[in-house]
Amino acid sequence: MVSVVFRRELASFFATPVAYVFVTIFLVMSGVFAFFIGNLYERGQADLLPFFNFHPWLYLFLVPAIAMRSWSEERKSGTIELLMTLPISTFEALLGKFLAAWSVLGLSLILTFPMWLTVNYLGDPDNGIIIAAYLGSWLMAGAFLAIGMCMSALTKNQVIAFILAVVVCFLFVVSGSGIVLDAFKGWAPSLVIDTIASFSFLTHFESLAKGVIALNDVGYFLILMGTWLYASLLIIEQKKAD
Repeated sequence: MVSVVFRRELASFFATPVAYVFVTIFLVMSGVFAFFIGNLYERGQADLLPFFNFHPWLYLFLVPAIAMRSWSEERKSGTIELLMTLPISTFEALLGKFLAAWSVLGLSLILTFPMWLTVNYLGDPDNGIIIAAYLGSWLMAGAFLAIGMCMSALTKNQVIAFILAVVVCFLFVVSGSGIVLDAFKGWAPSLVIDTIASFSFLTHFESLAKGVIALNDVGYFLILMGTWLYASLLIIEQKKAD
């Protein structure tokens, strides 16, 4: 039954401007960041690091925007009651919604293939590293999405869901940055500092973007997705009971 919800949600994305607007903005902004800010041409290196380095910051705002409607809209419009009366479990509905939105994110990444072709035309890049970076970006997008869907399950107000998702995702992005870690140095034990740094999206994504597909980095994003989706499930079940 997951496939039924998946098809329903995927169709709803493309029945409205949501998917088209998201894909267009992602393609335009990723190109702007890569070429004009990341100096993809001027670097003189055949790789896509300037392109991938900005993905966490693009996802920080774009993914919560696409996730905020997942449950908030259902609750606001009253269609959540209809969804819950169907012969499917809450988990199946949640998973179907997640996979549909994650597919839209994956499509956005696939449509950046001209950039990949460009660096292959201009030089001789390591395509294995680029594939690993694409995988890492998609996994990271899934983690952003799981957090966004959990925030959407908390409230029927899409704006509040968006703001909450941006705040939580921002904390995960910057947790490994020097500014944050410096605030703990001098009084917090090294174990605490290392734990905070280990939650950073940037730390795990940068390794994947460099072509190092380590189990701990892939596992981090998968566990994060599972944790936030489970939290979403608990919230939805609780609100359904109410």
